[in-house]
Amino acid sequence: MFPLYLHLHCFLPSSHFWSSFMAILPLSLALAPICTWLLLASLQTSICTVSSRIPTTLEGPFKPVTAPLDKSLRRNAVDLPETDPRVQRTVSSFEPEQVSVSLSAKYDSVWISWITGEYQIGDNISPLDPASVASVVYYAIFMSGRQHRATGSSLVYSQIYPFQGLQNYTSGIIHHVRLRGLKPNTLYYYQCGDPSIAMSGVYYFRTMPISGPDSYPARIAVVGDLGLTYNTSSTVDHLLANHPDLVLLIGDVTYADLYLTNGTGADCFACTFPGTPIHESYQPRWDYWGRFMQPLVSRVPIMVVEGDHDIEEQAENRTYEAYSSRFTFPSTESGSSSKLYYSFDAGGVHFVMLGAYIGYDESSDQYRWLEKDLASVDRDVTPWLVATWHPPWYSTYTAHYREAECMRVAMEDLLYNYRVDIVFNGHVHAYERSNRVYNYTLDQCGPVHIVVGDGGNRENMAITHADEWGNCPEPDTSRDPYTGGFCASNFTSGPAAGKFCWDRQPDYSAYRDSSFGHGILEVKNATHALWSWHRNQDLYRIAGDIVYLVRQPELCPIRRYNSRG
Repeated sequence: MFPLYLHLHCFLPSSHFWSSFMAILPLSLALAPICTWLLLASLQTSICTVSSRIPTTLEGPFKPVTAPLDKSLRRNAVDLPETDPRVQRTVSSFEPEQVSVSLSAKYDSVWISWITGEYQIGDNISPLDPASVASVVYYAIFMSGRQHRATGSSLVYSQIYPFQGLQNYTSGIIHHVRLRGLKPNTLYYYQCGDPSIAMSGVYYFRTMPISGPDSYPARIAVVGDLGLTYNTSSTVDHLLANHPDLVLLIGDVTYADLYLTNGTGADCFACTFPGTPIHESYQPRWDYWGRFMQPLVSRVPIMVVEGDHDIEEQAENRTYEAYSSRFTFPSTESGSSSKLYYSFDAGGVHFVMLGAYIGYDESSDQYRWLEKDLASVDRDVTPWLVATWHPPWYSTYTAHYREAECMRVAMEDLLYNYRVDIVFNGHVHAYERSNRVYNYTLDQCGPVHIVVGDGGNRENMAITHADEWGNCPEPDTSRDPYTGGFCASNFTSGPAAGKFCWDRQPDYSAYRDSSFGHGILEVKNATHALWSWHRNQDLYRIAGDIVYLVRQPELCPIRRYNSRG
């Protein structure tokens, strides 16, 4: 089960965990018995994971390891039905539902989002009036007497198809309110809604620590390709047991685009519905997902980057309507002109969230923004630099093999020269951690690339590897399906010179495993961070992969980079 190590690693819950636990206990009892059980389980004297001695990247590069395939696991997932109580609407009229928290660019501000009113789907839909319901949040520091009031904006979006027989959709009223002037690492309570109509129950969240080299969130959960399946449920249960302070979702949120507008779904849309005039989606799946996730994301901030399943084309070539309407992004706060890429700080970590399905070459707005953002990062204040986007540059699975090569060619030098420490990706439905790598070559100054596209989505698990006999894709299949780019070709140097694939697990691949799960990043100080990956089939708190990621800034100084010379 643990091919690299066997060790007992334990830690005591942090002091702010206990205050958060006591604050949210009544809410947990009311909303989610399973969540309460998970919280109560943490009252044990210690929390342990199994491993031997935890290795560090200073000992790398590691010899490539492939975990044996567990053939007893169900490698495709079944979606939760609309009859599942966790996805059904439990409020009435214009009471708030689908409540969530997300971060702004700095610790002193967060966004509260929720939905009021019911969606409509069919031929004759009439959008609700956003101005008919106010967007108000009352909030205060927990156990303090002074309450604050903030107001925000609201909107509705529609998914419209210009073809007879397809059902159109219009959302409930989506509210976004920004809270400002917050104190760092502080527990707040809040209520949201319209005071003249209905307010929500009381929820709680904790702000991020102040940015600094000795200040970090205790645990950051990282998950990709989540969907809304029974495997998703297992992933979220395991994730809750790790008590994260922040959740990163690396694209492909609901997989609503695996459905026709009449609610008929399939594991492969193109295979099952080849004759459709447009790639349809069933928008109520977004509402189901928001209800299912509320017990987690109403109290733990979630930050999202888009995936290919979030594009959802509709009339007039409009895309990303659900994604960009339902979530909030600190784009403006971080100097971005798009909701598809942005950055933010969480303590001493600077996160860069990039869009793989929008322009990324040196002439693009995104590239120019990224160059400016990276140049502005003060590594004395935020020593850790983490980048995320959906499709991986370094994955050895057959699925989506070298699909994002054009993006890698365009942006890798920029990220390398500014010494990005970690890259998180999804898209490939399996787990893989790389050695430090740059341009397919082992490099002690390159980032560690981690693929976590195994959150639980409906599509099949990736189980074949491009380096296995007969599994190497043809080069002409690696064209990016959305930008049309084609940049991958045979390797020109190294053990795979003259070939499109290696004939063994590549040296840059440290560990890979075809299992559903999630990861936890625990940044300890300015140079050490503990990364652990947790498989759904294992016991709570057990790590299937664990390693200390170690920065060496003295060995790898930042190279100020100017793409225009």
